Amino acid sequence: MAISLSVVLLLAIILVVLLRGGSIKAGPAIVAVLFGFFLASTGMADDIQRFLDSIAEMINSISF
Repeated sequence: MAISLSVVLLLAIILVVLLRGGSIKAGPAIVAVLFGFFLASTGMADDIQRFLDSIAEMINSISF
């Protein structure tokens, strides 16, 4: 849960920066948010979550 909340927060910050910087307009941003919302309710949601979890584990396992 903490990882998914962190990812949502990070993506929200990126979206705000893109909107304020003029890189993306409000219309395409709304479409992107709705796409993500509806994608989360499809059968692909579990595969995407597993992929993101594996990336987070890989990053976590890297020791400096």
